[in-house]
Formats: sequence, structure tokens, C-alpha cells
Amino acid sequence: MQDPRMPEISSFFAFGLISLGMALTPGPNMIYIISRSICQGRGAGLISLGGVALGFVFYMVFAAFGITALLMAVPYAYDALRIGGAFYLFYLAWQAIRPSGRSPFEIRQLPKDSPRKLFTMGFITNLLNPKIAMIYLSMLPQFIQPEHGNPMLQSLVLGFTQIVVSLSVNAIVALLAGSVAVFLATRPSWQKAQRWLMGTVLAGLAARLVMNGRR
Repeated sequence: MQDPRMPEISSFFAFGLISLGMALTPGPNMIYIISRSICQGRGAGLISLGGVALGFVFYMVFAAFGITALLMAVPYAYDALRIGGAFYLFYLAWQAIRPSGRSPFEIRQLPKDSPRKLFTMGFITNLLNPKIAMIYLSMLPQFIQPEHGNPMLQSLVLGFTQIVVSLSVNAIVALLAGSVAVFLATRPSWQKAQRWLMGTVLAGLAARLVMNGRR
């Protein structure tokens, strides 16, 4: 028998699948982890992922304590986040497809960062990630069902699900980034196709943010 304090099983799995789809979609977190894994190795990518994980926990705790409801009750704050996030995603899309743009998998020399800076930048990148902000500010509250018990506990369960899914996907990205970079480096046409695919996905996400508006 299902615990009455938990989300419905169908809602739980639906949220998990949406989280998986979002994690597989290129975004600031993935781009940062890829760049660090390629130029400093897998360990650096995983340290960066640790900072990203802390950013997830930050969002999850704030959502659980009702900050989500507060922001959604202030129209201009929500719309500012939505439009700002959309413009940021459009910027990333342009960076990917512009004639002199680079693939995140392109091998290049970057200054080596200390473990502390890697962790901190992973954390900051996630805090400023509009895609993650939208998950917790817009999507997660739609899966909270007060009739099934404590909304805070439901928020924590759903948030933990999103964190596990996203960290699993990005850990695989960190471990395989170097191999993918070498593969694409010897196949320019594949690298160009990857850039256009990423740019298209990012632009699609940005357009969706603009068109969705308030729910």
C-alpha cells in the first residue's frame, strides 16, 4: 500500500521521466562539466559536478520551504526569471551555431582551476542555470498533491529524484567527454552536426520558456 505522505506513483515516475529528459538536454551545467573534463581530466569534471550537486540541494531546500510559492505569487519576479532564462538559452544557442562558434566537445586549452574553484564554479553555474530554476519554480509545484500529505516531504522526495537522475547523467558525461572529444576531433562533419543539434535544442527550450508564460 502506498505511503499517503508520498506523491502518487504515476506522478513520481512522470516527474522522473521529465527530469531525465531535461538532464539529457544540453545546458550550462553540461557545457561546464564537459569543458573541465576535457581540459583537466575526469576528476576535474567530477569535482565540478559536486558543486552542481550542491546547487541542486540549494534549490530543493528552498522549494521545500515554500520559496517556490512565494516567487510564483509575484508575477514580475516569475516573468523576469522566465524571460531572462530564455535570453540566456538563446545566447548559448547562438554561441553553438555561429560561424566561429565552438562545440563544447572541442579540445582546447583552458587555464587549470583548483579543486575549490572547480567546485565553486559548478555551484554558481547551477544556481544561475535557468533550466534548473524552471524545474523547481514552475514544474515541481505541479506535482505536489496536498491531499497526499505533507507538501514539504513531497517536494523533498521529488527534488531528490531530480538530483539523482541529473547527477547520474552528468557523471556519465564527465567520464565520457574526453572520448567523445577525440571522436569528434577526427570527424569535422560530426562536430558541426553536434553543434547544430545543441543549438537547435537550446533555442527550442528558450522558445518554450517565452511561449509558456505563466501557468
